Amino acid sequence: MKFINPVLNVLKNKYFIAGVGFLVWMCFFDPKDWGLISARNKKLKELKESEQHLTLMIKDTRKELSLLKTDAASIEKYAREKFYMKKDNEDLFIVKTPQ
Repeated sequence: MKFINPVLNVLKNKYFIAGVGFLVWMCFFDPKDWGLISARNKKLKELKESEQHLTLMIKDTRKELSLLKTDAASIEKYAREKFYMKKDNEDLFIVKTPQ
């Protein structure tokens, strides 16, 4: 009984009730609650990973473009690999590997 009285006094305290109500409101009902913040952080992480991937792709593409502008052999290689072009006296076989 001695333990229950102080606990009840704390639970009846208006500042305690207001504080708990404020915390519940801020955690679950506020427009900027914790769920929204965690979802935005997850989306930000995904966008940063995507940005890194796209930056690497841009770097590779620029490198490939500079080769195509300067080297005739790379133009022929690119045309053969990407567009399946061939010379007149050649046969072309396309083999697709299962993924």
